[in-house]
Amino acid sequence: MKLKKNEVKEVKFMMKSEDNYFLSLSSQQKENMLETIKKDVRRSVSEARYEHSIGTMQKAKELAELYGEDPLEAMLVGLVHDIAKEMTKEQYFLYCVQNKIEMDEFDKVQSVTLHGKIGADIAKKKYHFTKEMQDAIYYHTTGRANMTKLDKIIFLADKIEDTRENTEELEQVKNLAKRDMDEAILWDIDHFTIPKMIKQRKMIHPDSIFARNDIIRRKTK
Repeated sequence: MKLKKNEVKEVKFMMKSEDNYFLSLSSQQKENMLETIKKDVRRSVSEARYEHSIGTMQKAKELAELYGEDPLEAMLVGLVHDIAKEMTKEQYFLYCVQNKIEMDEFDKVQSVTLHGKIGADIAKKKYHFTKEMQDAIYYHTTGRANMTKLDKIIFLADKIEDTRENTEELEQVKNLAKRDMDEAILWDIDHFTIPKMIKQRKMIHPDSIFARNDIIRRKTK
């Protein structure tokens, strides 16, 4: 959620049992929610980020249909995943303190990872997404061990949506994603995430290592 500079504002939303509430919605109600969230995202981020969010939503739908997940739920998660991406570092920290979101040492140094945690919190409190949907937002940047199918869909949709500049590396991930999401995630971590962090002298998030090792462990059983 976009906060004005120096604005001290605690974001509070009415709480519901998110899994029961969301699962009780009809398809039409979810489609109505999608249109409402589009307006919220447009107000919260830049036009370029909004286009990326729409692209992620559309790619999430494609992958969900390919891999047997609910396309509408995947679209909702893809749309919301970056709703907090353009907060400032100060706004990240303020939101986390006010909403009791735990920040580890990694978050304090490379605060951009907080947008997933905050996005998941907004998805829970404002949109009543299920825990599985929240987690897909929470881990969409890093991945994690034991990723769900929805986790994988959002992780990849974020990376390969059509507004991204097409490169040989991206084309490789796109091709792999059509056949095997685990291989696509592994390739992305090995050939993009880790080399990028090393080149930029940034820390590599432990969850990315856990995601990588978990995929390798399962494939070598």
